[in-house]
Formats: sequence, C-alpha cells, structure tokens
Amino acid sequence: MIEKNTEEKIVQAAEKVFIEKGLAGARMQEIADEAGINKALLHYYYRSKEKLFEVVFKLAFKSFVPNLVKAFDGPEDFFTKIERFVETYLNLIEKNPHIPIFIINELSKNPNRLVSLISYLNIDIQPIFDVIEEEIEKKTIKQIEPQELIINILSLCVFPIVAKPMVQTILFKGYESEYNALMKKRKSSIAQFVISAIKN
Repeated sequence: MIEKNTEEKIVQAAEKVFIEKGLAGARMQEIADEAGINKALLHYYYRSKEKLFEVVFKLAFKSFVPNLVKAFDGPEDFFTKIERFVETYLNLIEKNPHIPIFIINELSKNPNRLVSLISYLNIDIQPIFDVIEEEIEKKTIKQIEPQELIINILSLCVFPIVAKPMVQTILFKGYESEYNALMKKRKSSIAQFVISAIKN
C-alpha cells in the first residue's frame, strides 16, 4: 500500500510539473520536491524523466478518449448521442482544463514521439465511425466523412479552452464571468449547431 501511494504521489506530482513546464523544462528534482520524496526514491520508481513522462501522457490521453467512445454507445437516437458526446467532452475539459493544452503543447514539440505513444495505447474509435456511417446509410444525416465530423466537434469544443486568454481578452474584454457563462451555454449550443449542419 505504501509503494502504491508513493507511486501515485509521484505521478500526480509529475503531471503538475509536466503541465507547467513541459517535458523539456521539467526536472526530476522538481518532481521529487512536489511529491515530497527524495530524488533517489524517485529514480527507484522511474529511471528517467522520459519514462515518467510516458506514464503521465498515457494517463492524460486515456482519460479522454474512452469516455468519448462510450458517449456514442447505447440505444438512443443519433442526435442524442451527439449531445451526449459534446457534453461528455466539455465536462471532461471543465474538470481537467489543463489536459488538452498539455497534449497539444507536447504534440507540437515532439510529434513523432507522442504519435508513437498514442499508437501504443491502441484506443479503438472505430465504433464511433460505424455509428456515423450507419446514420449516413439511413439518410438521417448528410454525407460526411466520420473523421471530419469528429474533428469539427472536437475543434468547436477545444479551441475556446486552449485559446482562453485570447478569447477572454478580445471577445469579453477580460471578464472571466462572461466567458464562463458562454462556455456553459456551449454544452447545448455546439451540439445544436452540429446537428443543424448535418441533419437531412
């Protein structure tokens, strides 16, 4: 139990440091200090910063994608699933606003390394594509590539989050309360926008 708690503390501390400073800027001593342990104990669990980063990145990525696949599961009609997909994703971002920024930042700095990590996770989103293609065949929705539909939805969800400082400053004159109010409304407005665009 002690070992498990220590490892959890290390991963939580590493997540905080990596999010603040990225892989390149993070130092093992900082992570040890954040976890409240000495550097020797940190190296006992994780020999290198890169190995620890892999653990943190995989956990961050896996915290998002499987939940999105589940959002398209179930007996409900397709448009209800889109509403649930958007709400699920925005709720995840609301609880972990740093995760999309962390993933995007690290992908831009070291794309090949992180793409290989994502491939290693072997997360299957084919069920989402199957649902979309089935609705196209039934002519419930217009002809659209499943990949494009998912990109459109994710872009609408993610951009205001990762660009919050710019969006809040330019569109809301710096007022966070107004920005937050709009983000709350977007849980329904994004879904309705997408549904209106694809509905036959």
